[in-house]
Amino acid sequence: MPRPLSYILSEVGVAAGLAFNGLPAHAGQTDAIRLLDKTAPAGTPLALHIGGRVVSRDGYQRQWPGTYWETAFRGSAVDLAVGPGAVSLRIRVDGGPPVSLVRPAPGLYRIAAKGPGAHRVRIDVASESQTEPSVLRGLYAPRGVTPLPAPAARPRQIEFIGDSHTVGYGNTSPVRQCSQDAIWRTTDTTQGVAGVTAAKYDADYQVNAISGRGVVRNYGGFAAPTLPEAYPFALFDGRTPAATPGWHPQVVVIALGTNDFSTPLKPGERWADRDALHTDYEHRYVAFVGWLRMAYPNAFFVLWATDLADGEIAREVGKVTETLRAGGERRVAFVPVNGLSFTGCDSHPSVADDQRIAAAIERAIDAQPDIWGAR
Repeated sequence: MPRPLSYILSEVGVAAGLAFNGLPAHAGQTDAIRLLDKTAPAGTPLALHIGGRVVSRDGYQRQWPGTYWETAFRGSAVDLAVGPGAVSLRIRVDGGPPVSLVRPAPGLYRIAAKGPGAHRVRIDVASESQTEPSVLRGLYAPRGVTPLPAPAARPRQIEFIGDSHTVGYGNTSPVRQCSQDAIWRTTDTTQGVAGVTAAKYDADYQVNAISGRGVVRNYGGFAAPTLPEAYPFALFDGRTPAATPGWHPQVVVIALGTNDFSTPLKPGERWADRDALHTDYEHRYVAFVGWLRMAYPNAFFVLWATDLADGEIAREVGKVTETLRAGGERRVAFVPVNGLSFTGCDSHPSVADDQRIAAAIERAIDAQPDIWGAR
């Protein structure tokens, strides 16, 4: 049974630090990441290609998972300025193995590259930030390093909308029982459904997902904005509207329902019974997809669901898909995914499960021959 509320608690009281989490730096690609002295100058700002929702405030403030920054330079190192807010980062130089920077203290970090030639660096957020935003102040060229144009935006774009299964909550953990610190170190959106699928198609992506949230009901009935309520905003403040110029995904992948149905209704919740919950869920989910259709008129929608809750989630998502089709929606597919191991933290999908889910989504995408031409 998923326990996504533990992720919120995990953001409190864990010491900041540099951790390699079983992903050591590769000597041929990234020789070191080190925190510079507080007096070190920031250098020349580098041009960035940014994926995900960010707010230009004290650098780049973000709260939705899966944000990433890419830059290019000529020289032997680049500096990363980390601001406040708990975050777990994955850093790659020239496409090499990732190095984990888990809950780093604010400051300037030097990332070494192999040799003085042209290099590319990618910084991925692998964690959630439900309690507060985190800030990346930028990437900088230290003295002797030449800024290069930012990597170009990719022509393919995929948006992922969901809950902890889309976040990649605890997916790299070898055990189900995890401490709060272990959840921080084993949640990796880059190895989750979104990261795997986007890499397959060399696509830019957004991950607009929050652990514990549902369509009309959150996990255990806890009070917080549902995913459709939080979705229009760049931050989880309900005030800062999301605005991503140039974002026109050809594919939108949605997985919502686990938190609506994985726990029994409690006294005081607004639904008289399960049937009332089903009706509300179906109506709201259909309306949410209709709202997304207006935003993305040519996108293809993939709605996927596991067989958790004795198949209730998949049955309900299937009904939503049928209702959409009956209303004239043609660019939509329902993808049930059965038989996952759920061996990640708190019985969440593992990396192997994420790969199976991604493969099922990819089959639905590949069945649409014109999908990448539709904008």
